[in-house]
Amino acid sequence: MKKNFILALLMLCVAVHVYAKSAKGPEIKPVDNELYKKECASCHFGYQPGLLPSASWQYIMDNLATHYGTDASLEKEEIAEITKYLLDNASEKAMQYRRSAKLTRSMEPNVLYTSIAQIPYHKKKHRELKEWMVTQKEVGNIVRCAACHTKADEGVFQKKTVEIPNYGKWRD
Repeated sequence: MKKNFILALLMLCVAVHVYAKSAKGPEIKPVDNELYKKECASCHFGYQPGLLPSASWQYIMDNLATHYGTDASLEKEEIAEITKYLLDNASEKAMQYRRSAKLTRSMEPNVLYTSIAQIPYHKKKHRELKEWMVTQKEVGNIVRCAACHTKADEGVFQKKTVEIPNYGKWRD
């Protein structure tokens, strides 16, 4: 009886370990700053800080007056708070999240990436997309993550969560 109990307990421990190892949580830390959500994510997808390195975030925040063709200027205090949040959670500081780690490891040293689309890992993951999939009006361009990644807001970018408008579930 005691052997059966110990064996059952051991099997349960193995099953829990296997489940925990296979369970998929966020690949990038989800956005958790209310000011960032209010000021940035109200105009476009709230890019998680772990998608870009510190130098890229600093460049973006230093150039809000010409933010990808629009004036996204903010008050000095708001800029300071959002910049601190972005830099504290940038990709190289979020290596415990697997997607942040992969993005960071793919980057060339001393290169300023001014867009997620320029990062080698991002390019590699999107290389098989047809041009029409990206340029169609429902998507618009490659950096509109939430247009295809159904759980992007949660920091989940796994292939099984990709649903391309006018195409369907992504399949290789």
